[in-house]
Amino acid sequence: MNLTVKPVEQLTSEVKEYRKAEHSVSPLFLNRWSPRAYSNKKISDDDLYSVIEAAHWAPSSFNDQPWRFIVAKTEEQLKTFHEFLYPFNRAWAEKAPVLVLVASTKLRENGDINGAHVFDTGTAWGHLAIQATLLGLSTHAMGGFDKEKARSLLNVPDDFDLHAVITIGYRGEKETLDENLQVRENPSSRRPLKEVVFEGSVNSSAGI
Repeated sequence: MNLTVKPVEQLTSEVKEYRKAEHSVSPLFLNRWSPRAYSNKKISDDDLYSVIEAAHWAPSSFNDQPWRFIVAKTEEQLKTFHEFLYPFNRAWAEKAPVLVLVASTKLRENGDINGAHVFDTGTAWGHLAIQATLLGLSTHAMGGFDKEKARSLLNVPDDFDLHAVITIGYRGEKETLDENLQVRENPSSRRPLKEVVFEGSVNSSAGI
């Protein structure tokens, strides 16, 4: 396997314009964002499965590894996925060369309910997104899809929860998007840390 991993030494120009961290953090985390414009360039299987491999090494409660990934990369597979995307998402996502439905099994191997399956699978998605960024790929997670239709078309068992469809591909020109999406095709900012971090308790006013 010969993977080309981009060095992450500095912020991209577009990220510099829209994002500024309050504390020291690797540029990798700021450079990762969720575009909607994709080119028609194909992804090699080596790169695709490197991304999924990274997701599979996420931590999980009791190492149960509840995440499941249903991959669409052929024309026929992608056409099936397009059927259960909501129109707003399909309008841009159908250009992506790979779609991945992220699911998780709700039960542990002994049959007990796994209360951490959603939390753990979210962590796996984060790993997937970061590895994609290292490989020069873009990802975008979307919840706008018909879960029951997806379950039926893909024969997903009832004990799987369906969470998101992920686009994976190379960035395209934003001019290929509808005008209302072009203005949104920028890295998003974040709330100040003081709004999401509490020291000691939620009533604490100490901040960070």
